[in-house]
Amino acid sequence: MAKVLYNLSIELYQWLIRLASPFNQKAQLWLKGREGLFEKLEYQLTQARQKSQSPLSIAWFHCASLGEFEQGRPVIEAYKKEFPNHHILLTFFSPSGYEIRKNYEGADFICYLPADTPSNAKRFVELINPTVAFFVKYEFWYNYLNCLKQANIPSISFSTIFRENQVYFKSYGEFNRSILRLLTHIFVQNDKSASLLAGIQIQENVSIAGDTRFDRVAQIAQNKRVIPIAEQFKNDTQTLIVGSCWQQDFDVICPLINSFAHPLKVIIAPHEIHPEAIVQWQKQLKKPSIRYSEALNGKELSNAEVLFIDNIGMLSSLYQYADYAWIGGAYGKGLHNTLEAATFGLPIFFGNKVYTKFQEAMDLIAIGGAQVIDNTQTFESIFTSLYQDSNKRKEVSDKILTYVKSNIGSTQTIINFVKNLIQTTNK
Repeated sequence: MAKVLYNLSIELYQWLIRLASPFNQKAQLWLKGREGLFEKLEYQLTQARQKSQSPLSIAWFHCASLGEFEQGRPVIEAYKKEFPNHHILLTFFSPSGYEIRKNYEGADFICYLPADTPSNAKRFVELINPTVAFFVKYEFWYNYLNCLKQANIPSISFSTIFRENQVYFKSYGEFNRSILRLLTHIFVQNDKSASLLAGIQIQENVSIAGDTRFDRVAQIAQNKRVIPIAEQFKNDTQTLIVGSCWQQDFDVICPLINSFAHPLKVIIAPHEIHPEAIVQWQKQLKKPSIRYSEALNGKELSNAEVLFIDNIGMLSSLYQYADYAWIGGAYGKGLHNTLEAATFGLPIFFGNKVYTKFQEAMDLIAIGGAQVIDNTQTFESIFTSLYQDSNKRKEVSDKILTYVKSNIGSTQTIINFVKNLIQTTNK
């Protein structure tokens, strides 16, 4: 009965997407991206087989969206390095992942994941016939995992994290637990996740490997881009960067910027780039500001104290120019990526509402590397104290860097397991 309800829910979801598509751009992209998907993918696979003149060994990586892709990226790239003759198939559920990474050079084939109906799953798995399938963090699709299981194709979930309030651990969650049991192996982020799984008799195929995002941000820090305008703007002045800034974040930060009496540069990267919103934010500031695009076009920035980033793709490298980081989103939909700032050892601030589900945020709070801010007064007090005490800043920075470095290595753990798995399978 539960399986019937699950399949009906998948059909209902597709129906709702179609219903919403005339009014919702993401729904339109979700549908359009799946039109003729099987035919396009079959053509691409046929072309690749003809070129290689041999059967293809495919490693399938599935990500829900962009965040999961960044989490999976180090494993994708490490897998390709370990198995250079294998082809990488990358699938996305959400347009916010596919549309941004559809030209990712690390994958040989990139497409949306067809809806998890029994017929779609059977057709897809038979078409790609992967050597191994990876699911990043969440994304536990019953029909796909069941088809992989029946075909004796190993399926691996990594960077997975569980919380006790999830359906898997409820009295009515048996069907959802059965989905987890279809996986060949689950690499969880922490002890708590492993304990929760053990409590539902899923433990023999579970390992604690940590979070591959630590490997990803380490890669970013190592290969950071030089951004001359940011370097010129900083000009050896203490700098606060606001990453993924929402209106609620700006409302707390703006009064401090306006009243702060000491030399301070501020870089603000909005969560979404809306020129009209940036203009309104500039009007609320009492300090001179400039947009990155203006500086790029030659406008003088020597007098500016606030730099607004009005493009995308730079934030992870911008953190290198800061001394402190405010990470946005925690007053609303959820805290943005704190690890991109942490990898540079920046003391971190964020809002006090939606952050507890992010393990790294809780860890950073525990070691004193991050501060939860409820209002401008709290922010001003904590920030000013750090600003005026260089020894304290260094102490906090050292703790953050030690934390990040101690969590690097998840990718290699996963690759070692897969290497042994494939070698064993091929014997």
